[in-house]
Amino acid sequence: MQIAIVLFDRFTALDAVGPYETLGRLPDSETVFVAEQAGPVRTDTGNLALVADRTFAEVTRPDIVVVPGGPGQTAQMDNGVLLDWLRAADATTTWTTSVCTGSLLLAAAGLLEGRRATSHWLAYDVLGRFGAEATGERVVTDGKYVTAAGVSSGIDMGLTLLGTIAGADHAMAVQLLTEYDPQPPYDAGSPEKAPARIVEAMRAKSRFTFA
Repeated sequence: MQIAIVLFDRFTALDAVGPYETLGRLPDSETVFVAEQAGPVRTDTGNLALVADRTFAEVTRPDIVVVPGGPGQTAQMDNGVLLDWLRAADATTTWTTSVCTGSLLLAAAGLLEGRRATSHWLAYDVLGRFGAEATGERVVTDGKYVTAAGVSSGIDMGLTLLGTIAGADHAMAVQLLTEYDPQPPYDAGSPEKAPARIVEAMRAKSRFTFA
């Protein structure tokens, strides 16, 4: 089974690495980082790069596609090379997945119309504009489409899909191996829980704020 994780300039590192560390531990699988051009691809901070070993043209029939999000997602919304590859790959995938605003790229490719999906909480309205039914759930499965909310939820998505494919025991073993046992110092991980002043400050700075 081939797992293709998409990279593009200014993606968010954990969006890609979370699924890599969880779903990438699927038995008898190969994980490949794929991009429009092979080579290092910089994350949103510019301080870190992951290497795309293969181009879109070289990965034509992946079994699982993972699309991360990040600030660079906005510039990819009309990238015909990426969107065409997503459509072509999706035609034969067993699972098509995303993390954070990666779901907006799936939506822009026309893959989420009429489907339940999630994204970063700041992007719900945009997801809805592409015909998806945006939800506030952390991981949403609709048919073969599995979307995760913001950034860290990619770990949950990876474990969810891992359990579906390889069984709960294997997924729990991977969770234990990675010691994924969240005990955050603050209860502010969603807009419903965070102080209103912080939520509004994030909204004011968001690239998804429209007049």
